[in-house]
Amino acid sequence: MTIDLLVIHTTRLEECRVFYAGLGLDPVPEKHGKGVEHYAMTLADGTVMELYPATHRPETGYLRLGLTTPAAGEAGPTAGRHTYTDPDGRTVVLTVPQPS
Repeated sequence: MTIDLLVIHTTRLEECRVFYAGLGLDPVPEKHGKGVEHYAMTLADGTVMELYPATHRPETGYLRLGLTTPAAGEAGPTAGRHTYTDPDGRTVVLTVPQPS
């Protein structure tokens, strides 16, 4: 079994978009039919992570999210584990492997 979708509902949509983009994800604006505008990010393994405004659904509460980036390079964080807090207070642990 794998995870293929993670949806986060937030009252700080733009702040979260900026935060996750700063981690290296690419939030793409989307809208399905008459649904609300939101952002979708596709991870390296195909998992989709979406940020939705908490309008018709309650805000996603506490969540600890672990992400792994490609190996450390000249740009971006150094190799190791880095713990961040998103604009809604969720913990995001970013693991950056050593370059090979």
